Amino acid sequence: MFFQPAIGLGGYSGWLILEKTEVRQREVFEKSPVLDRDIDYFRENISGALSAEDLVNDRRLLTVALGAFGLGEEIGKKAFIQKILEEGTEKSDALANRFNEPRFKALSDAFGYGNIQGGSSVLLESFREDIIARFKSREFDRAVGEVDNDMRLALNFRQDIPAIADSDATETTAWFQIMGQQPLREVIATALNIPQSVSQLDIDRQQEIFAEKADSVLGDSDPAMFNDPEKIDEVLRRFFLTRQVENGPSPLTPGFAALTLLQGPSLGGGAIENLLISQI
Repeated sequence: MFFQPAIGLGGYSGWLILEKTEVRQREVFEKSPVLDRDIDYFRENISGALSAEDLVNDRRLLTVALGAFGLGEEIGKKAFIQKILEEGTEKSDALANRFNEPRFKALSDAFGYGNIQGGSSVLLESFREDIIARFKSREFDRAVGEVDNDMRLALNFRQDIPAIADSDATETTAWFQIMGQQPLREVIATALNIPQSVSQLDIDRQQEIFAEKADSVLGDSDPAMFNDPEKIDEVLRRFFLTRQVENGPSPLTPGFAALTLLQGPSLGGGAIENLLISQI
């Protein structure tokens, strides 16, 4: 079954449509035969993957495992993934703990291959169903992204940022984690109007800029603020409206007629954004 997400004309108004219809759209998407085949295979065969090596050597199982944590693009890094899984998360010097990417730590912790306490989880039905639920969610995001990648970025941000906000990481480390995940970084940088050229600076200076801009625009420099759903909504609103400004208004843009009349040499990007915001 071909799935066509309903997002209207895209942009912020499209995001609001997606939010309002998301539950029903996910239900429709999950009836896809292709999705069912991957899920059925995982459910029937994951109990046989008793080691990290078993998992990485079965591409179909690994596809679901990585997809469940938004790591599908990493499937070619078998040796790296195996090491992440085998070292677990209990030791401070484990690769998953040293690597500045929370999704890999979540993957390793969930499968438990390298952990003494609890050990591997692959024989537990609750574990299998949790991974499947995660996979369905991420695959929906991917399907939406095939129609509008900004929508996928927004879905990923909404799903992934709370884990960083709720972690024990320091403010500085949390910013490094955000900057290290390209989807999160793109949403935040766009919402805060941080230019791409900042990525050429020293990493410590980049972190300072992100924190300073967040404090100026959002009223807080600590990523822990994203425990508040309203802060997440504010970032996504700014993300979509900034994208709208970057791409330029069209006759379908809310307030286009007024914008056409008012736009002139003295009307900057900030004024355009304010006009767009006032029309929503």
